[in-house]
Amino acid sequence: MIKVGIAGGAGYTAGELVRLLINHPRSEISYIHSTSQAGSAVTDIHRDLIGEITQKFTGRINLDIDILFLCLEHGKAQLFLDEYDIPPQVKIIDLSQDFRIHSSPQRKFIYGLPEKNRDQIKVAGSIANPGCFATAIQLALLPLAAEHKLVPEIHINGITGSTGAGFAPSAKTHYSWRFANTTLYKPFQHQHLAEIDTTLKEMQPEWKGTVNFLPYRGPFTRGIFTAVYCHSDLTATEIRELYRNYYAEHPFIHISEDMPDMKQVVNTNKAVLHPSKHGDIILVASIIDNLIKGAAGQAVQNMNLMSGIDECTGLRLKPAAY
Repeated sequence: MIKVGIAGGAGYTAGELVRLLINHPRSEISYIHSTSQAGSAVTDIHRDLIGEITQKFTGRINLDIDILFLCLEHGKAQLFLDEYDIPPQVKIIDLSQDFRIHSSPQRKFIYGLPEKNRDQIKVAGSIANPGCFATAIQLALLPLAAEHKLVPEIHINGITGSTGAGFAPSAKTHYSWRFANTTLYKPFQHQHLAEIDTTLKEMQPEWKGTVNFLPYRGPFTRGIFTAVYCHSDLTATEIRELYRNYYAEHPFIHISEDMPDMKQVVNTNKAVLHPSKHGDIILVASIIDNLIKGAAGQAVQNMNLMSGIDECTGLRLKPAAY
């Protein structure tokens, strides 16, 4: 069994991670750490897990484990590594943005996008899990970058559910504001642009272009729908072949002949892509569940790869019919 610990266990992403791990046939949760909830039952916070888990949150860190998941607030992961002397045999998967661009002084972090870095992830000691919007957008662009087909101007519209804003409510996330409402936020300045830019330049070093990203808050709890488009001299047939070939060996990526719906991926680790050609424009719709493929599910996928087991283990999840 893979013995795991979870640090920062009270948020949405951690709750989703716990749900996946207690149903994972090869994992055992040693503890769920939370400084704010220490001593409370996990089900007091993650109420959907009632009847599934009896553990309580702990304020202590035990390093007699195989994998440590860091589900801490952005900016807190490095402070955690400064406080605890984590032995090299304990592998780390960090779900914050702290190490996606720069590694820690204590550890070398590999960017944990399996569809780009699967072989590196298999031998890594530490993983920086990608951001949710970054995952959906990069999946739409990886095949183009791999063939050096990126053009100078890339445009993206994306909408995400309220869980992407985290567990603590705010003026822009509480129900009465979010319900039946949509708004644009952080236009051209979203924090995930840095990791997207890094990935694209690693795959196509000569690319000096710009990613123009307009993110929206949607009136729903979970899911991300992105529409990525740019000029392309590829034909519609070449585009379909390019995407199918690139993702042929990646089990969670599905190329759809039809425009997808977000409900196809909610509660799953799938990404559904629909590439199409409109005049001289390529349009790629890319959809994921922000809490699973965009966070906890991708983290478990990385755990599987790091542990030498099938990357799909514990992640054959099914969406709701309605």
